Amino acid sequence: MATQGNRCCSRAVVVRPHRPSAVACSNRVPNDPYARLPDVRDGLTRIERVILYELHKAKEHYGDRHVPSALLYGRVVEHVNISVDEFQRVLARLVGK
Repeated sequence: MATQGNRCCSRAVVVRPHRPSAVACSNRVPNDPYARLPDVRDGLTRIERVILYELHKAKEHYGDRHVPSALLYGRVVEHVNISVDEFQRVLARLVGK
């Protein structure tokens, strides 16, 4: 099997380095102290707003069925650095329990 440059068996071989998704990285908020302060308009913090937005998107995707909290946590973590315990506390506060 003869290889010439980047060609092997008359097919081009393209090697691309792995780069993380630009969308997932650009939406992530670093540990910003202001992300945990409530907004004066509605009293929601950035984390609460992201949770509600991702819950809305998941309900649209799954047809208004119940959304598992693990799935919701996975969607929220793409945008905000949050631990599982803190996510559960914020979710409980939003639900009112």
